[in-house]
Amino acid sequence: MSQTPPHSSVDRSERAGSPGLVLLLAAALLAIVAFFSLLGREQSPRFILVLLAFLAFTGVSALLAYAVGFLQLAGAHARNDVTKAISDTSPDGMIVTEGESRIVYANETYLALCGASDESGLRTVDRLFFGAPEAAEPLYRLAQAARDGKRGAEELRLTPPLLGDGEFGWYRIRVRPIDRPSSPPAALWTISDVTRERERHENIFQELQHAIDFLDHAPAGFFSTEPNGEISYMNATLASWLDFDLAQVGSGGLALRDIVADDAAAMLSSGPGAPNLVRTEQIDLDLRRRDNRRLPVRLLHRIAYGHDGAPGASRTLALNRAPGEEPAEEARAAEVRFARFFNSTPMAIASVDRDGAILRSNAAFARLMPGALQDAAGRRLVANGVAAAHREALRAAVAAVASGAEASDPIDAALQGSSRSARLFVTSNEEDNERGALVFALDTTEERNREEQLHQSQKMQAVGQLAGGIAHDFNNVLTAIIGYSELLLANHRPTDPSFQDIMQIKQNANRAAGLVRQLLAFSRRQTLRPQVLQLGDVLSELQMLTRRLVGEKIEVDLRQGRDLWLVKADLNQFEQVIVNLIVNARDAMPDGGKIFLRTKNVPAAECESYGEKLLIPADYVLIEVEDTGSGIPPDILGKIFDPFFTTKETGKGTGLGLSMVYGIVKQTGGFIFPYSQVGRGTIFRIFLNRYIPIDEPEEAPKAEEEKPKAAADHTGRGVVLLVEDEEAVRAFGARALASRGYTVLEADSGLDALRVVEETTERIDLIVSDVVMPEMDGPTMFGELRKRGVKCRIVFVSGYAEDAFAKNLPEGEEFGFMPKPFTLKQLIETVKENMRA
Repeated sequence: MSQTPPHSSVDRSERAGSPGLVLLLAAALLAIVAFFSLLGREQSPRFILVLLAFLAFTGVSALLAYAVGFLQLAGAHARNDVTKAISDTSPDGMIVTEGESRIVYANETYLALCGASDESGLRTVDRLFFGAPEAAEPLYRLAQAARDGKRGAEELRLTPPLLGDGEFGWYRIRVRPIDRPSSPPAALWTISDVTRERERHENIFQELQHAIDFLDHAPAGFFSTEPNGEISYMNATLASWLDFDLAQVGSGGLALRDIVADDAAAMLSSGPGAPNLVRTEQIDLDLRRRDNRRLPVRLLHRIAYGHDGAPGASRTLALNRAPGEEPAEEARAAEVRFARFFNSTPMAIASVDRDGAILRSNAAFARLMPGALQDAAGRRLVANGVAAAHREALRAAVAAVASGAEASDPIDAALQGSSRSARLFVTSNEEDNERGALVFALDTTEERNREEQLHQSQKMQAVGQLAGGIAHDFNNVLTAIIGYSELLLANHRPTDPSFQDIMQIKQNANRAAGLVRQLLAFSRRQTLRPQVLQLGDVLSELQMLTRRLVGEKIEVDLRQGRDLWLVKADLNQFEQVIVNLIVNARDAMPDGGKIFLRTKNVPAAECESYGEKLLIPADYVLIEVEDTGSGIPPDILGKIFDPFFTTKETGKGTGLGLSMVYGIVKQTGGFIFPYSQVGRGTIFRIFLNRYIPIDEPEEAPKAEEEKPKAAADHTGRGVVLLVEDEEAVRAFGARALASRGYTVLEADSGLDALRVVEETTERIDLIVSDVVMPEMDGPTMFGELRKRGVKCRIVFVSGYAEDAFAKNLPEGEEFGFMPKPFTLKQLIETVKENMRA
């Protein structure tokens, strides 16, 4: 349901036509003055012509200015519509406020953060984070910035998060002023969930810390020197050898001349060189300890030069050559340690030559891209590890960096021979004086799957909200059509010529109501009556119906699992799910075939074997509906649950059957997954949660005595307050109730109902109220009436499920419920029943 802002901001372009209007009025005024000035006075023809020309010029100018202003206004409205559409679909929560607490606008994401279904549940940012001590100071600073008309941004850690069941969440909150001429100052607040971003940063930081720890404790010294001779990095091993404090490194306190004896520093200084040159030298010299003692070392010293020939920072490895240090053993140990680190890192790494041939790679690379290491021709090429569509991009990146170019942009590629994907980073490298490249690969399969699942979930949610909104509005229309049809039928005999016409109107309205119910099922806003079911018994009772549905050409094979667990679902809705799937299977086999209907228990440990990422491990009862039909093409399989999507001929399907199945299963808390192969058939798998009975006192079912009933008495007495914002529905309800003897008070909104209650002198016996209304909805009105001492019973009327609004009612309160669209008989019976309660 889209959020309707309490107030809309007015763009300055709405006044763009004002100057033109002023000029137009001025021209008219001048014409009038000129006319009266000419009366009774003789003027020369030349003077009159000049005056007329001036007035004509002024009028044309005014009309042009007014037209330009009007076009600017139209353009401004178009821009406002686009801006609102972008804001409404933003993944960040957005809210616009005036002053301290007046809410002007909030998008769908902010509604979700508030846990609200409509604007009545909206809260300002400070109220959203109310009660969280960690949010107090950041929100105070942001509020101060908003009052001062400045920008502000803060990040805070919230325990627990606003949404989800995680332990905590990170949120980035920003505020900035909005310039709105001739309107009160406003501020735009943006809330972004950055939990995953912070987690990634923390993971990267931890990996960096591990890498630094490995380097610090390597059995070889390492240091880096800036072109000005300052030592920017030194590992702990070298610092220990030289007895220097690591706190001095990088702060300007330690330079190359402090650790290199005699004039050897000149050998390591980096003077100008050739552009893009990388110079590597092996130098034996003495380093100076802090106590001025000498330490013989062998240095592997490398300097890289930029495009302009300027030197960069050096990379220098130091091997201890002091007596008794066994440099050969230490070097071998360092090599072994590096090899272990190289092969145990989770990032796939490969060194390649300029043609992309792999020189060496680590274990992670062999696991991620085995196709690159299994070339039949005996030459291992890194490009063979990715799908054919991405090979040229990888070859071009390797060739570019091997020729001296900067590191390429990351390449997102599908991997050869699997459904996995990776992000590839290509940087320059040099092996045995030959330029090549280093290829780093990160497995992005899980990330891509999550993005696809999120996209699908957001699409279904958005379509569901749209479908629910359409169904709600149609329910109001259909209620009026059905109601007035019944009022007409009450005044016509079956022999009247118009009786059958009115019956056709009513029947088609009822048919439309059935389609609306399917839309509500898809959007998960219908009323369910869950009960504990043994699915084996339910399917056995459906066998006769399913065999009649499929006809003689198709066989239905029911195979029940043993000792099926119990589930909790709405019996009628579950039967509707099975019937819809059977009918779809039948339509996929026009020449006959076989339908398999299977059930079995699926323990939590077996969930992973089905390969569904969205299936949360738990105990389920599985229902499978399989056919041997033509199958569903892959490009259509992802759309089959969309409302009104159908591949059937016009008039042979509404496209709502599978949408309703999807909605019922999801509202029940289950999962449904389609599997299909063209030419072989389709399987629908439904997973329903296992129900474990709890020792609770159960109410004994009330015995209903079957007695012959006399004609129902639909007359009554009492005062009924009818609250409904749709005038047609309210008029029909008031007329129907009044004709049965009730006194009816009418209100078109929750606020209007409060006014009626305060002004009436009659005692109200029952309130019949719509749920979704402007200004004040039904549940809010109910709470306000209770505060005012109104104790009568209330019946809520809605096209949505009653549990969608029951949580907004005062705790412990009882209420009646009547779904839309309703008939005249249902209205009268519901009122009479609740009047007695």
